[in-house]
Amino acid sequence: MIKTIKHFAALLSVAAMVSSCAVTLPVNATSNPVGSKVGMAKATGYLGVLFFDQDASIRTAAKNGGITKISTVDIKPTNVLNIVVTYETIVTGE
Repeated sequence: MIKTIKHFAALLSVAAMVSSCAVTLPVNATSNPVGSKVGMAKATGYLGVLFFDQDASIRTAAKNGGITKISTVDIKPTNVLNIVVTYETIVTGE
């Protein structure tokens, strides 16, 4: 019985360690009407600091979506034990 509990606790610990956390956060909004276009830019880093020339800027996200008038800007950071960190910028507009 004790052995089964230890195995379950170990499995639960591993599952908690490999799970990630992601939430979309608002960064900015303008008075422009919300458009139908959405642009995204993404940068993935390792060990929290190694991003190797990636661009998750608002300008790049707007360019990727063909947006000239930005309505809203959101950012979605994802973190897996600070080993793999991803930042995704989401821009909406016309």
